[in-house]
Amino acid sequence: MKIDLHTHTDRSDGTDSPTELMENAKAAGLDVIAITDHDSTEGWKEADEAAKRVGITLVHGIEISTKLGGKSVHLLGYEFDPGYQPLAIELRKIIDGRNSRLPATLERLQGLGIDITADDVRARSANAAAMGRPHVADALIELGVVKDRGEAFERYLTPGKPAYVDRYAADLPTVIGLVKAAGGKTVLAHPWSRGSHRVLTRDRIRTLAEQGLDGLEADHNDHGAEDRAVLRQIARELGLVWTGSSDYHGTGKVDFPLGSNTTEPEQYRRLFG
Repeated sequence: MKIDLHTHTDRSDGTDSPTELMENAKAAGLDVIAITDHDSTEGWKEADEAAKRVGITLVHGIEISTKLGGKSVHLLGYEFDPGYQPLAIELRKIIDGRNSRLPATLERLQGLGIDITADDVRARSANAAAMGRPHVADALIELGVVKDRGEAFERYLTPGKPAYVDRYAADLPTVIGLVKAAGGKTVLAHPWSRGSHRVLTRDRIRTLAEQGLDGLEADHNDHGAEDRAVLRQIARELGLVWTGSSDYHGTGKVDFPLGSNTTEPEQYRRLFG
């Protein structure tokens, strides 16, 4: 059984529609796929219909923007009730934070002499729940300012770069509690990528496990072999599940193809019973 528990559609910053994602997952030989758009469940219904049609098992998920110790940390939530109001309210605050920082981002880019407008970004994010940095990057590509998203982030959009603007992200332990209260499961996404190991220490992960965390995404393209092995060991010590995922974004992120990392069937069964 081939299982990929972290993918994105055009409802956030991927380029496949939910239908296309299910079709491409089937073509890639996957048996189980999770849709985990950023801070949104808007793609679930369409993905449900497509998954049934093509004959693939769909896991309903989300990737939530959180902070821990002032550092950005992403949390994967699975199979929770999207109608649970305390969680829905928190997700709305995160989405509103994404949208509200766009004018400031554009103002900074314009101050650098780049002729970019909200309409340019909107044209690249028609189906998304919110306009985020990847859509700004796509607009910069379309305008010929950069060649790809990687260059856009490296030159303009990451912390410390001239067009970066901070936004609201929820407290990680609080969100773990909300997802659990909504009946879901929680897994730290790519926990040691982009310097996150400095905040997600063994002791911090232990505390998060005590607060309800279910697992660690150990096998991810941002993790080297040593980090993967250590994360699995931490998971064993704490009784957590460890997963593997592609973090697929379609053409929005190169070298992250569907099924490039997968979750062992035993871990899948441990996570979902």
